[in-house]
Amino acid sequence: MSVKLLLKGDHRALAKAISVFENEEPEAAKIAKEIFPYTGKAFTIGVTGPPGSGKSTLIDKMIKHYRSKKKSVGVLAIDPSSIFTGGALLGDRLRMTSHNLDPKVFIRSMASRGEAGGLAKATRNTIRLLDASGKDIIIVETVGAGQSEVDIVKVADATIVVTVPQLGDQVQTFKAGQMEIADIFVVNMADLVGADKTVTHLLGGIVSKYGWTPPVLRTVAKSGEGVDNLIQAIEKRKEFLAKKGIAGKKKVDKIKAEIASLIAEKISKASLKELSSSKDFEKIIEQVNKKKIDPQTASEQLFTRLWKKR
Repeated sequence: MSVKLLLKGDHRALAKAISVFENEEPEAAKIAKEIFPYTGKAFTIGVTGPPGSGKSTLIDKMIKHYRSKKKSVGVLAIDPSSIFTGGALLGDRLRMTSHNLDPKVFIRSMASRGEAGGLAKATRNTIRLLDASGKDIIIVETVGAGQSEVDIVKVADATIVVTVPQLGDQVQTFKAGQMEIADIFVVNMADLVGADKTVTHLLGGIVSKYGWTPPVLRTVAKSGEGVDNLIQAIEKRKEFLAKKGIAGKKKVDKIKAEIASLIAEKISKASLKELSSSKDFEKIIEQVNKKKIDPQTASEQLFTRLWKKR
């Protein structure tokens, strides 16, 4: 594929490059090196929340707003994987098809492929590809599996947590994970009964970070009501990050997290490869199978032996 075309904003080249990373093809490392100097200009917005909260419809309206301001937009929608093919289940992306013919909008669905945290393995590099291709705004929508989806903060400049009225006790469970990661809360479908109660629940659990108190906004995504207020809140968040110098710190934290993750992955692969060819591994597996030792003890023994070889 042509990196030069990608840098000019060619969507076919962009789509091919994303597939290279998604399929972990050998060319990925070369592309990553070539595009890296052209990254760092886009503002990345993470959108997460429970299934059925209207995230995709809300994003559709956000795209329309940004396009009215002549901003180019890239959307990465992380979907659950098909148990048969491993590919993305595209369901909610149908709500964004009105932008398919817009040359300044690129929308890509990506399978999570079992990755925890609501993101796909290729998410970081896909964001960089969108950035390098000239997108001003990048929106990342997570799977929508619940409170475990906290990895979005590792890639987003601003994280929006979307919920809806009438979730009942789920709002309390919600607090266990996503209350801490939100920069902005959105109560979507705010025309439904129970919206006031949901807003009150959220206000009661807000966690301020670095002097920023997440606002709780109301939207009705289908009609577009409240979307202007959401965009204003995103801009305020962007200005806050720049003014307080937090944007730079977040950038460094993202780099640290990514490098640590890549190193951990390499260590894991190397260790498993070494273990698979080790006679000790088979012996210890057999001991566990015969109930002579437990898996925890087995892992400690194997780790100690691997570490001594270093």
